[in-house]
Amino acid sequence: MASAGVEAPFKRIRKINLRFRIPYYTQWGENLVVCGSDPAVGGWDVNKAVRMVPYHQGDILYWHATLTVAHDFSCNYNYFLVDEQRNVLKQESGKRQTFTLPQSLPDGASVDVYDLWLDGSAPSSLLSKSAFQKAIFHQDENKENHDDLKATIQQDDFLVETFNMQDSVLVRFMLCCPKMESGKIAFLTGSASALGNWNFKESVRLSYCADAYWKADCIIKKDEFPIRYKYFIKEKSSKTIPEIGADRELSWDSTPRRSATMIFQSDGSFREMPWRGAGVAIPVFALRSNDDIGVGEYLDLKLLVDLSVKSGFHLIQLLPVNDTSVNGMWWDSYPYSSLSVFALHPLYLRLQALSQKIPKEIKQEIEKARECFNLKEVDYDGTMATKLAIAKKVFYLEKDEVLSSDAFQMFFQENEAWLKPYAAFCFLRDFFETSDHSQWGRFSKFSKEKLEKLVSKESDHYNTIAFHFYLQFHLHLQLSEAAEYARRKNVVLKGDLPIGVDRSSVDTWVYPNLFRMNTSTGAPPDYFDKNGQNWGFPTYNWEEMSKDNYAWWQSRLTQMGKYFTAYRIDHILGFFRIWELPEHAVTGLIGKFRPSIPLSQEELEKEGIWDFYRLSQPYIVDHILQDKFGSIWADVASNYLNKNQYQRYEFKEQYNTEKKILAEIKTKEETPEELQKAEQLRKGLFHLLHEIVLISDPEDPRKFYPRFNIEETTSFIELDDQSKNVLKRLYYDYYFHRQEKLWRQNALKTLPALLNSSDMLACGEDLGLIPACVHPVMQELGLIGLRIQRMPSEPDLEFGIPANYPYMTVCAPSCHDCSTLRAWWEEDEGRRIRFFRNVLGYSEAPPAKCDPKVALAIIQQHVEAPSIWAIFPLQDILALKEEYSKRPAAEETINDPTNPKHYWRFRVHVNLEILQADENFQTIIRDLIKSSGRSYPTEKMGDVQSNRDESDNSVEEANLMEGARGNGYASLNFIDGQKTHQVSHKEGVIF
Repeated sequence: MASAGVEAPFKRIRKINLRFRIPYYTQWGENLVVCGSDPAVGGWDVNKAVRMVPYHQGDILYWHATLTVAHDFSCNYNYFLVDEQRNVLKQESGKRQTFTLPQSLPDGASVDVYDLWLDGSAPSSLLSKSAFQKAIFHQDENKENHDDLKATIQQDDFLVETFNMQDSVLVRFMLCCPKMESGKIAFLTGSASALGNWNFKESVRLSYCADAYWKADCIIKKDEFPIRYKYFIKEKSSKTIPEIGADRELSWDSTPRRSATMIFQSDGSFREMPWRGAGVAIPVFALRSNDDIGVGEYLDLKLLVDLSVKSGFHLIQLLPVNDTSVNGMWWDSYPYSSLSVFALHPLYLRLQALSQKIPKEIKQEIEKARECFNLKEVDYDGTMATKLAIAKKVFYLEKDEVLSSDAFQMFFQENEAWLKPYAAFCFLRDFFETSDHSQWGRFSKFSKEKLEKLVSKESDHYNTIAFHFYLQFHLHLQLSEAAEYARRKNVVLKGDLPIGVDRSSVDTWVYPNLFRMNTSTGAPPDYFDKNGQNWGFPTYNWEEMSKDNYAWWQSRLTQMGKYFTAYRIDHILGFFRIWELPEHAVTGLIGKFRPSIPLSQEELEKEGIWDFYRLSQPYIVDHILQDKFGSIWADVASNYLNKNQYQRYEFKEQYNTEKKILAEIKTKEETPEELQKAEQLRKGLFHLLHEIVLISDPEDPRKFYPRFNIEETTSFIELDDQSKNVLKRLYYDYYFHRQEKLWRQNALKTLPALLNSSDMLACGEDLGLIPACVHPVMQELGLIGLRIQRMPSEPDLEFGIPANYPYMTVCAPSCHDCSTLRAWWEEDEGRRIRFFRNVLGYSEAPPAKCDPKVALAIIQQHVEAPSIWAIFPLQDILALKEEYSKRPAAEETINDPTNPKHYWRFRVHVNLEILQADENFQTIIRDLIKSSGRSYPTEKMGDVQSNRDESDNSVEEANLMEGARGNGYASLNFIDGQKTHQVSHKEGVIF
């Protein structure tokens, strides 16, 4: 027994009873667990996570779990929905939940944590992305203004030590305010005496914590429960903004037969009208300015930012900007076929910004090039060659100074993991005159040892290597300058993440194990192409990628996050399943989904299907040849086919794939007639190859996949009725039912790795054949979808209805993969009439051209839609003014998805400087956006206009709580507020 006055040798650990509680409705066989960073909650191992127990309180199903922890307990955690075997069915999205115990809690105290499920689409998750925090709300600066509030955090323990635990509970209210601007403060009032009994003057001021979270500690008497309360925000001007909706309610939960000492009440986000904004979409190469050379450049984005601010746009959406220099010709204009997913494209370099010491003769050369390439469309080959030649001259003048600078050394250290392989690849590509690294002899297989020798400063070719370092350094500086400028002006720069990489790329050379090089990526037949699309990219080896938790993808997103605050995931369906084609395919028709559950031979045999040779080989008989080729059918059969024992034809070995046929059919005399005959022959032979019902798995001959649109084949039509019924049923099961669970699981493995590797706002291009699992997963993960009016997601509609679009969508009248608004209007008279009558609501005949009135009506529909973003191609915006609508509409199309060798060369016909000076044009757009209730940037840096007019939001203190309860969407009416001033410019417009 210790003697009196002798201090104990050890400090005793106080034990705290901690309970997690969350409302969540589950199905039979589903359970919730809480799992986190501390071993007490599983150490992020779901198998060791704390299992929760359900109970009802009124109509709400709660799950709770109790554990005993030390007084200094702190952890990050999340909730997981699991089955009986602890397989994860669903998990929270967005940032981790965090919890830290106050230090002054007594031994044996009970603490309840009342949480809400973190959904990726909730405002607390959505508005915490860098698009909002670093650009639109520009919170990096605003956080500094909360320093005076942070001091109150040190007072956490005071209330813990002073309140009476017998008749009171200490409640910590937690609120996320991602839109909180500098000078605004959050307050809390309610029915409890500690909350002022609804007296505004005695309301509780919240203190700022971190990451947009605010808190208030209040001692609530037990006999005052349940309490009702509400948050509001007070501005510098003393005006108050109450949150909308019903009062919040907190009950003292004594169901588990215990009395809580303290309650942590997570209240999610401040409830207000959903934030909505507008943006403009345009590829960098399509921009035109007074200073660029032949193509838009990264620094032109600063002009576009200024135009966006004046016009009310909060976002600029671009196409991919990575280097695509694979072929050394205009084929490289295709921006989705990356040479490197990390390197920036030299095409967008501004030569004038390379140095302040450019000699006069080089300046003259630059000016001559600027005048020479000021063309209607991009001359890709000429522009690239000229820019690289001039840049190399500047490089040799200043290479020693630049490469030894601190700025370059920092850039090199941060990027050498991809920069060295990229520079080496470019050197070897030029040396061997091909990007096909399988043709590089001993360099065909990448190794770090060979790489270090290639990039060594002692090598004879080091200047060539260093030139690529130099280019990437300056491209980084220029894009970074534009990106930072956009953030300061409250404008989001939205990048594009291509679904694939070129098979002759740096990435397939360095990481061949991550790709299935004997396959090709594409899309099944859809709105764009009845034969499907074949993009030529190798598909991903997801199994191999998962071994390092998708590190390659995480690196890509980290690199993008240096420049962009939002990004578009190209063909997001590929993360659920990809349309995989054999490497020898040319079209996209004869493919299969990967992953997918095939039709097994045993399954088919049980259904009475047994003639697999007949079903999986091209079905070619005399009458098909006669119908397809007419009088020359016998010659076609003799030249390309052999007749087998079943009196059917087979392709000769040298012609049995699309690529073999394409290589064979060449004409020596390229007259129009000969070219037309060759194309007809190619299409006919391709059609014969497509006459199959089942596709045999090349890796397992006992597995089969139904050919897309099997009912359109003669092979299917000429089967007996029983076989047709069986195959039709199995077809619909394969494409629309049996894969759903598998595809959902696949997406939930791959997509979170991307989303968690950066804080950029993520949008997914979800057009095409959409599995049922896609939209629920996107909603769960907080991914914003895409709605194009002419491509409705509802199968029974010809045109989408913007007023019915979900909030978590980007709405647009067109995109880069289809014709522009003006061109679409002119393509089909019958469709134009139906749209004019049924969608716009006019009874008279529509104009033959999409005049500014029609364009305004369509754009107005989109800005008034509930979608979080309305993003318009710049070409569609230019249609609002007659002066900018004189160019033939068909010339404004960026891409033709049906043409795999399309030349991406569109350029806007009017200079950005002209548009910047046109106040009338800007006012038309800005008034549309303002009247729709969407947020818009002000020209004052860092100052953002709210969704609604301040006079609508503000209420006097006396009637605060009568303000915004139960508010919903107000009707949105267009107000024509065009200014009378009109600017007329002629120079700088190219028709």
